[in-house]
Amino acid sequence: MRFSTDGTWNRVGPAGRMVLAGSPLRLFRLTAAGAEVCASIESNQDVAPSVLIERLLDAGAIHPLPTVSNRTPARRDVTVITPQLGGSAHPDRDITVDDGSEPPVRGATIRLDRTRGPGAARNAGRREASTPLLAFVDADVSFPDPDWIDRLLPHFDDPLVGLVAPRVIGDPTASLDLGANAARVCAGSRVSYVPAAAIVVRARAFDDVGGFDERLRFGEDVDLVWRLHDAGWRCRYEPAVNVHHAPRSTLRARLRQHVGYGSSAGPLAVRHPRSLAPMRANPWMATSWAAIGLGHPVVASLLAAANAVAVARRLTGVPATLVARLTGAAWLVGIEQSAATIRRVWWPLALGGCLMSRRARLATVAALAAGGRSTPTDLAYGAGVWLGMFRQRTARPILPRIGAWEPEREHPRRAGARGPRPAAGGR
Repeated sequence: MRFSTDGTWNRVGPAGRMVLAGSPLRLFRLTAAGAEVCASIESNQDVAPSVLIERLLDAGAIHPLPTVSNRTPARRDVTVITPQLGGSAHPDRDITVDDGSEPPVRGATIRLDRTRGPGAARNAGRREASTPLLAFVDADVSFPDPDWIDRLLPHFDDPLVGLVAPRVIGDPTASLDLGANAARVCAGSRVSYVPAAAIVVRARAFDDVGGFDERLRFGEDVDLVWRLHDAGWRCRYEPAVNVHHAPRSTLRARLRQHVGYGSSAGPLAVRHPRSLAPMRANPWMATSWAAIGLGHPVVASLLAAANAVAVARRLTGVPATLVARLTGAAWLVGIEQSAATIRRVWWPLALGGCLMSRRARLATVAALAAGGRSTPTDLAYGAGVWLGMFRQRTARPILPRIGAWEPEREHPRRAGARGPRPAAGGR
């Protein structure tokens, strides 16, 4: 099989015996054979399954470039399920679940007795499906590429892949489009979730975690992805395949939608306390950004330099120039993330600071200006976050996670897959 390297990929050291890559970044120290495997990956050659390949995949350091094989599921192995409120059923959907619409959805396969939310509607559709793969597709999603499902199916040759999502394009101010770079999907990584607007899920994996949580009216897709990952299933984001999501027709409708998205933060924080944080940083970085906000650039520079030294000590053998470049880039990204966090989560606190401090006013104005067209929906999302916090009586959604990153523990399911893969497609 062939793989692409992640944008974070750096192979360094004598004879290329170290790789620094992934999200979050991880350092891999290689044997001579491991360095040869990495060289083969870089030159786009086929490589055999191995412990190293599995670990690179789980770190998000490499991404599969799957092709159709004799193990690849066929299109007939997929049931397309659509939850819908109002209108008429799409003819290209196998199962349409009417989520208690008034009047009923014309041509629906199933009708719920009342509106129970998209999670409950999708679960009802799953109970009617008998195929090994399920495609959940929202009613307002269309397909520029009619073969989008077929192009995702080779990912399921890997028996540990439980979910694959395409890129969702449409509204540039929405949070559905997760960018042009392939990724593993898990909390704390570059792509921490995928929207359920369009996903393909292995039925066995879906059943393994109990499907969507029907108590969640928003954020049920994030919750599903995190539970799949915790259960040992791999979740993949494949941006080479696109679907189109129609944006809400008015600004008012888009703002209401983003308030709903934000309201999911409270319930998700209660269910996944270690997975949800508005931003993550080590203490050096966090205090450096705070120093910038307080108007002390010299102190911020010293703290950033101290962070580079601390990182270099942990990454023994990695060239100092690379460490400096990576920590500098991370520092700049952190400034952008801080501005986004002010807009999307902390703006009620920032408004309070504006009443007392000129610097707080400048920082808040800069953060709002940096958002551009997305600022109104960011603010609406933040309003939803605070609404969800009050409902759940938790402050976790606004608390940053400060501390050194700790690698996640290997799940027994992924560890058990080391070595030769099963011959079947893992249905």
